[in-house]
Amino acid sequence: EKNLDHLSKVPELTCEWRNILTLKKKDALFKGVDFVFHFAGVGDIVPSVKHPMKYLKTNTMGTAYVCEAAYHAGVKKLVYAASSSCYGLAKTPTDENHPMAPQYPYALSKYLGEQLAFHWHHVYRLPVNAIRIFNAYGTRSRTTGAYGAVFGVFLKQKLANKPYTVVGDGQQKRDFVYVTDVVDAFWRAATTPITGEAFNVGAGHPQSVNTLVSLLGGPITYIPKRPGEPECTWANIQKIQQQLDWSPTVSFEEGVKRIVDRIEDWQDAPLWDPNSIKKATKAWFTALSHHGQEQK
Repeated sequence: EKNLDHLSKVPELTCEWRNILTLKKKDALFKGVDFVFHFAGVGDIVPSVKHPMKYLKTNTMGTAYVCEAAYHAGVKKLVYAASSSCYGLAKTPTDENHPMAPQYPYALSKYLGEQLAFHWHHVYRLPVNAIRIFNAYGTRSRTTGAYGAVFGVFLKQKLANKPYTVVGDGQQKRDFVYVTDVVDAFWRAATTPITGEAFNVGAGHPQSVNTLVSLLGGPITYIPKRPGEPECTWANIQKIQQQLDWSPTVSFEEGVKRIVDRIEDWQDAPLWDPNSIKKATKAWFTALSHHGQEQK
């Protein structure tokens, strides 16, 4: 919530903190609304292995409640925040027609949520588009919660003058896309006459974890590679470029610089080290290891 403090005096912004599982069919919150951007859900990936029902209930059934309320309110467009994790261990570059193969409960719950949104489109004619976000990053990223996004982990380690905990050999690549480019994609998906489509949103130019470390600067300690995670995420973004005239505008180097310039935002983030990460990911290794063995 503190991320909105700088907008507290903006009259156009109102906040109502709700549980999407309690939304009513004709919820007053949706009355007179043109666009619904559905980001609500449980977002930490690693704990989903220990708490699958929580993720399925919130991300899947919660989406059904949002769609039902949006439908009865007659909104012009609902844009669902989908996840590239639905593709699983995908061939790259990955286009929107790639088979879905969720590797863990978070990915499954987001995929089922996307399917629910499109079901409301096909059955009830609710105008829906989905944005399959690859590796979004930016200033004011969430700093609390479970072990997860590499930026939150690394920035706190940099502040504390501790080594970066690099998974595997650091050569794995991620398609990092800056938050302002993500916002632009969602706005275009809402305002286009096109409906019933899913669009990849990534930079289309994967960067290695080692490249990120070199930009941040500092020592490294290596931790075991996690099963079920791809060597590379790489969005084929031709569809959104052609249909919505969207392209990423913020380079990785510029995006990292913007974050480092505001590194104090991560002052209160949890500080992770190899031992605490091993404990936090124990269930992940147990569940997703091909041999069912815990990490050594």
